[in-house]
Amino acid sequence: MQKEAKILWTTDNKETAEHMVLLYAHNAKLKGWMEEVSVLVWGASQQLIAKDKEIQEKVKAMIEDGVNVVACLKCAENMEIEDGLNACNIDVFYTGELLSQWIKSGDTIITV
Repeated sequence: MQKEAKILWTTDNKETAEHMVLLYAHNAKLKGWMEEVSVLVWGASQQLIAKDKEIQEKVKAMIEDGVNVVACLKCAENMEIEDGLNACNIDVFYTGELLSQWIKSGDTIITV
C-alpha cells in the first residue's frame, strides 16, 4: 500500500489550489491519512504562489506541519520568481529527475 501522497501541482487556478491541492495535502498530513505528503510545484502554480499572499501563507503552514513542498528551479529561473518561492520555505531545485523517479516508482501521482 502506498504511504506517500505525491501531488504534481501545475495549475494557477486559485480555487483549485485552495480547495484541492492545499486542502487535501495539508489535511492528509495533519490527520494522518498518509504518512508522507509531497507536493511538486511546477510551472504556472509557481507564479500563483509568488504573487498571492494568501496562497503563500497556506503553503508556509503546510510546510511547517510537515508537508514536503518542492519547486522546479528551471521554471522559477525562467519566470524570475525564485526568491518568492524561497521566501515561502519551498525547496527549489531542478526537479526533472525527481518527477522521473516518481513515475518510475509506479506510485499514484495526483496531477492538478
